[in-house]
Amino acid sequence: MNSAVHLVPPAAGARGKVSRRVPAAFGRRFFMLLLIGLVWIGPGWADSRYLLAMLAWDVALVLAWSWDFARLPRPEQLGIRRIWASPLQLLVETKVTLEIQNGGTHDLFVEVLDDVPLNLRSNIPKMGIAVAAGGKSVAEYNVRPVERGDARLGGVFLKYQSAFRLAERWASAAMPQAVRIYPNLEESKRDTIYLIRSRQVAQEKRLAHQRGQGREFESLREYRESDEWRDICWSATARRGKLISRSYQIERSQTVWLVVDTGRLLRTRVLRLSKLDYAIAAALSVAQVAMYSGDRVAMLAYGRRVQQRLTPGRGPGHLRALLEGLAQVRGEELEADHRRAVETLAVFQKRRSLVLWLTDLSETATTPEVVENASHLAQRHLVLFTVVGQPELREMLAARPETPDQMFRYAAAQEIVHRRDALLRTLRQQGALTLEVEPTRLSSAVVNQYLLAKERSLI
Repeated sequence: MNSAVHLVPPAAGARGKVSRRVPAAFGRRFFMLLLIGLVWIGPGWADSRYLLAMLAWDVALVLAWSWDFARLPRPEQLGIRRIWASPLQLLVETKVTLEIQNGGTHDLFVEVLDDVPLNLRSNIPKMGIAVAAGGKSVAEYNVRPVERGDARLGGVFLKYQSAFRLAERWASAAMPQAVRIYPNLEESKRDTIYLIRSRQVAQEKRLAHQRGQGREFESLREYRESDEWRDICWSATARRGKLISRSYQIERSQTVWLVVDTGRLLRTRVLRLSKLDYAIAAALSVAQVAMYSGDRVAMLAYGRRVQQRLTPGRGPGHLRALLEGLAQVRGEELEADHRRAVETLAVFQKRRSLVLWLTDLSETATTPEVVENASHLAQRHLVLFTVVGQPELREMLAARPETPDQMFRYAAAQEIVHRRDALLRTLRQQGALTLEVEPTRLSSAVVNQYLLAKERSLI
């Protein structure tokens, strides 16, 4: 995506502050020296003067600690910035840089902890960094988001010491930040071959207009014997005193609706991602190809209620809005309200359009509600009903059962597959296009199906 740079979270920065009531501690070297002073205990049993020497050692060590602590800069003299290298994408590693600025007059060794949520990283990043007096240093760590949506980071916590490592000071920087995790933008780039094929669709703009095809009005001309009576323009005929026909051209811009089911069936996980994640990646791929082909794209994500809705549009700004909406789509634990989705779409889309419906089928004895509503929608629109498949079902059917338990599983899988095929066949008989594909091949399959529909002028 060309505008990916605009998706990078902004840098966050703050000055240090005292993190707790007692923002000080003893460094590791202090305890090492303290242990060295214990060697005076042995001779002290024979001569009490050695115990006084040990006491003097401890007092000197405490004074040295105080002197070292006084040399450490105040928390307010430290500046911290969190810088993001690239947009946050699902299952894509992103580098995060923490920049520490030392406003003090002595070199520091700083231990940094960044409060990162679990959906970005499985553990809290902890790093050590040396910062010169009056200078800056950086520490880096990686995050790998496992969920789409918004993630909230907390503050940065610091422990810093001087070169002597006797005293330690604690500080924190209030840097709460909300960042957005987008679908995998790299997935859409893998569909380059389909983008190349879509150039065939774009060539319609350069080819001579094909008269008599499509239903978009182009011009008026004299009547020909091959023309249909419904194409005669009677008002122009009356003005000119001879039969005048309307000529049409292929519609150059259609509307494509991306309808995404977020109900419980789409929460099933396949290879670390949910079916909903695969569906959203496919919707994003189709959106980019459709806009490249000159179509207007709209989006409707629904569960028990409509989560996200975007009216038809095109252009970089519209694609950015679509991406933002898809990033915030969340799976729900209940069955989706498919009827509400159809009613919502009917309100905002009166003309015939292509509806890419990404969903799954429940295993019920009756006809699933989503199939009934898709049949109703197919009366007005061209519906591409896409079912996110279950790879394990096909794997069960491909294996030869050898035990009674395997035979039972084989028969159950066969019944489910046959029922799904029957439901999809019913939709095809009512004019819808149907597709059932494994999650890992979903994006390429729906893009290919969209381009076929464009090439055949089915919309």
